[in-house]
Amino acid sequence: MKNRIKILRAEHDLTQADLAEKLEVSRQTINAIEKGKFDPSLPLAFKMASLFQKKIEEIFHFYEEKGKNQ
Repeated sequence: MKNRIKILRAEHDLTQADLAEKLEVSRQTINAIEKGKFDPSLPLAFKMASLFQKKIEEIFHFYEEKGKNQ
């Protein structure tokens, strides 16, 4: 799942560590989400949306990889 976390974090002048602290997760979790290596839980996605005052759909973009689920 692609996301705009890095862009939104920069717009709000937050480091990965700052964002992690606000969301009560590790900096490594933020890094993994930004790189698309980890999809956040639904509660974490809602926290992010609330923090950035965006809809979840404005932050996360689901795409299905070709060849999966076939």
